Amino acid sequence: SSDDILPVILAGGSGTRLWPLSRKHYAKQYLSLDGETPLLQAPVARIAGLACAAPVVICNEETRFLAAEQMRQVGKDGTLILLEPAGRNTAPAIALAAFQAQADGNDPVMLVMPAAHKMHAPDVFADAVRTAAPHAQAGKLVTFGISPSHAETGYGYIHTGDTVGQGPAVSVDTFVEKPDADTAE
Repeated sequence: SSDDILPVILAGGSGTRLWPLSRKHYAKQYLSLDGETPLLQAPVARIAGLACAAPVVICNEETRFLAAEQMRQVGKDGTLILLEPAGRNTAPAIALAAFQAQADGNDPVMLVMPAAHKMHAPDVFADAVRTAAPHAQAGKLVTFGISPSHAETGYGYIHTGDTVGQGPAVSVDTFVEKPDADTAE
């Protein structure tokens, strides 16, 4: 069932990218860049129509109270907040969530969502999660991608392969991590 999906919201980060708006104790994920919803609250809204377990938030010690308050504001009082012992990027944060998710003997599908993403079509995302869930529940590692509008060296690229089953899911042939300008072009 989709209740086996555990939303994991990555809210670590040093707060340096949008300085002076963001800073060490008030990183970008706690800001409202559109004047409405703080970035940390947006993933909760994105999954509102999906049957999921309660979300888990991963953040650092300095921002744990901000994270708890923002979850309280969207009706997620008591959200499990995991504290990164040290900022070591995405993979260790996901591993921390995975160890916690399996601590009770269960093995849920984790839906990992960075808090700092701005998404213009949350309904499309929810549909993609519904499409991806059976693949993930069958043991596949699923990643979501969008078609780029221009060459960019700050993001990785997915080279897709064959269609998997029915629908829009495809295999990943290769992943190019933050390519140089020539490769991106």
